[in-house]
Formats: sequence, structure tokens, C-alpha cells
Amino acid sequence: MGIHGTLKTMSVSDLLQFLAAGRKTGTLSIGREGIIKQIYLEQGTIVGSHSNDPRERIGQMLLHYGKIEEPNLQAAMEIHRHSSVRLGTILISHGFVSEADVMDVLRTRTLEIIYDLFIWNEAKFEFFDNEPLPADLMRVKLDATSVIMDGIYRTDEWSRFRKVIPSERTFFHLSPGWTQSLNESKEVREVLYHVEKQMTAAEICYNMHTSLFHACALLFDLIQKGVIKVAGEAPAPPEIPTDTAKLELPATVPELLELARTELNQNNAEKALAIIHSALEQDAKNVEADRLRNEAENKFIQQIYESGLSPHAIPSIIVKNDQLESERLGPQEGFLLSRVNGESDVESILAVCPFREADTLRMIKKLLDSGIIGIETEVVH
Repeated sequence: MGIHGTLKTMSVSDLLQFLAAGRKTGTLSIGREGIIKQIYLEQGTIVGSHSNDPRERIGQMLLHYGKIEEPNLQAAMEIHRHSSVRLGTILISHGFVSEADVMDVLRTRTLEIIYDLFIWNEAKFEFFDNEPLPADLMRVKLDATSVIMDGIYRTDEWSRFRKVIPSERTFFHLSPGWTQSLNESKEVREVLYHVEKQMTAAEICYNMHTSLFHACALLFDLIQKGVIKVAGEAPAPPEIPTDTAKLELPATVPELLELARTELNQNNAEKALAIIHSALEQDAKNVEADRLRNEAENKFIQQIYESGLSPHAIPSIIVKNDQLESERLGPQEGFLLSRVNGESDVESILAVCPFREADTLRMIKKLLDSGIIGIETEVVH
């Protein structure tokens, strides 16, 4: 028998305790604001996870822990984009990483996915009792009680961090004498490099391929030691206007999906995607919504390429640094921009960016339309 509700009525720790005590097998799905996390259980033991949060994808975590270089991940992502094989399997079969490394990072990723849920204040959840687990799932084995204890500890730590680093838009300055900390770990040197470039906590998180919690833990420690200090908070990036803002959207998922189909039939793929995302926020596991999203994304991608942007086009930044600093870009756009180097083509950038292809192309289009990037001569294949 499945259960559903919100984290206001039943906390993550209570949920996991209930499922472990009942030796449940199935999928726990928790979603908010378009982010959907799934925890797979077998007889009450946590055996795996899935998340559409870019910061929690296996490739990004392998980069963070130094298990793989970006060119190898790019090559594996290219294969993954054109096949139904899991990325971890591709990485192992092509010798990019060992099976032990993948399993170790999968275990860490599952923990990070769950720990992040402990600091969510609002979200909807549903447990699908006895739902078959993915056939190609690479199983880990985690004791729910231990995970709960560590998750509660992280909740307390997160409260401490938030008193000093109020939001993911917080940015920092280096304090006098900061160079003495360059002798510390590689992670600390990375953080100091990003702080020097006045990156926000969210941007540091993306560029270090790690979780926001871990990035804030490193930043908090450096603040406590007096190596860096909070300098301010970047303004929120403006929302990308969509035609859906002018619509009074229906309340139910079936009505939203019907409206999305209408928009798709009229070739309004971008508008349809926005409506489908609204449906998925209400029902994260809706099979028809997921199918429609894939259809809308494919149509949107096709429309982008038909409009003149080639996968072999080479984007480059065409504005000066001081003008770029004045732009209100989100952390995802900032990460994407860091991969625009005048050498990599669109296809290469898509392969390494930790976002859905349609989302990455939408951001590239926005950066092109705003005159931040331009297109160079295409690579000859």
C-alpha cells in the first residue's frame, strides 16, 4: 500500500523510519520546484537513488572526487546521449573509471541525495509500494537508521551555515593573509580561486561539482578561520518570461497535460514544456507527463536547430569582463558560460553540462539573444 503527503505532515526521518521498520520494497519519490529525488528500497534497506538535480548526477560527482577528467566524461556523455545504457556502465566498459570507483561514488551520491532532503522545508512525497526497481540499477546498501542519524546532524549543521551564509546567492571576499591557506587541501585552493572571482555559493557549488551543503561547509570553515568574509548577496536573476505567465493555468494534472498537448500540436514547444513542468510539480511520477516532456523537449531541440543554431557551431563570449559582471546570470548560466571558450562546439558543451539538453539549449539561446555570446565558424566534420 502506497503513502503520500508533504514533508510538513511527515518528515524525511519519519518516512525512512517507517519504511525501514516495515521492511518495505519500492520507490520513495520526493519533489519540489521541478527537482525530483527517488530513493529505492528493498526490504527496508536503501539500495539506490535517482535525482534530476544536476549537482547530484554521477558524472559531476566523479569529477568532484577526481575519479575522471572532463574530456573522458564528455566522451562518455556523447555515447550516453545516443543510447539507453546507464552512464556508469558506459564509464566502466570504456575503461574511464573502475567499477569500484563508480560504486563508491554511487554510494556517496545516494547519501548526498538523501541528506539534501533533510534541509527541504516543503515538498510532496509518495511511496510506490512494491514497485519494481529499475532493471539496470547498480545496487548500494545503506542502513536507514544510520542515514537518519547523519541526516539529523546535517540539519543542525545547515542551520549553523545559514546564520552566516544566508542564501546560495551569497558571495565573498578574501581576507588579508588568505594566501597562507593555499598550502591546505586542493578543495580549499579551489574554493579560494572561486571566491577571488567573486562567485556566489551556488556558482562555487556547480564549478566544484559538489552539493550546496558541502560547498557551504567549506565556505563556513574558511569564514570561521577568518580566511574569507561574506561580502554581500547577488541579486536574483530575472525570470525568463514565458507565454504561460499570461495564462490562467488549469488546476488539475489532466487539464494541464491536455493544454500542453494543444500547445505541442500548435508547435509551441517551449510553452508546452512550462505547462508540463507545472504538472510534474503536482505529480512527479506521472508517466504521461514524463512522456510528454520528452516529446516537447525533442520538438524544442529540433526547433532550436532549425532556427539556425548548429550542434557544430562554436560559441564564444563577445562582451568584455566588466560588462559580463553586470549581467544578472543564474548559477546554471554561469556554469554554462564557463564552458564557452571559443573552441568547444555546442555538441561538446551539451555533452559535459550537467543539465537536460533542452534546458542547456534554452540558456544558449538566451545568451545569444542577449548578445553575451556569439557564434564562430563551425568545426568541419
